[in-house]
Amino acid sequence: MATLTPVARRIGSAVVSALGLVRAPFSARGDRRRRQEELTVELLARLGCIAEGIEHMVEEIHRANLIRQHRLVTEQLDRAIDDPSLAAALSTLNGISDLKRRQLMFANREYGTILLAHRIGYVDWNELVGHLRMLSRNEVFAEYWERTVEHRRSLPEESLEARVGRAVDTIMEELAEDPDEWWVVGPAPEEVDPAPGHAPGRPAAMPGHAPGHAPEPPGESRS
Repeated sequence: MATLTPVARRIGSAVVSALGLVRAPFSARGDRRRRQEELTVELLARLGCIAEGIEHMVEEIHRANLIRQHRLVTEQLDRAIDDPSLAAALSTLNGISDLKRRQLMFANREYGTILLAHRIGYVDWNELVGHLRMLSRNEVFAEYWERTVEHRRSLPEESLEARVGRAVDTIMEELAEDPDEWWVVGPAPEEVDPAPGHAPGRPAAMPGHAPGHAPEPPGESRS
């Protein structure tokens, strides 16, 4: 992963420097204890930098994996949207036309992409809610949300997907009560944790997904 190379290089340099400190010669016996204390403090500081670099690298790997998984799933959805036979194989929603199934799959795809942006820290909670307010105005997405309500009930209550689901439910309810005030509806930021992008908002996931997964076709669910 090319984006991680600078981080790995800095960690390696810090390790080499730290080892060099340990090997540093002492010029005078009287100064030896003081110099040892100074080296210990400096060594601990450099080790702290190494730990921070490793933590950052782990976060970058996690985000990259989330994006990669999301890409794989959306590629599947794109193929299914183009091919009705594949769409029927992926979706568990019955009694709908091929056209409607494709529309609901695309709504699922858009929801997953917005949630992914929050998961990787690209948008914060307020921006996420703003995107969802706009998406909730769409009739196809509103139908998708209504048809997949049962699939969201199996989500762990404190998972990101469940929390975002409750936020969208609130948006939908307030839109139904006062559609002219659509730009101000929705839950307050404190009702849901801020973007988990450090492997916080974790990526776009769909209803029924375990935390950290990409979107699924409508009607699909995972525990």
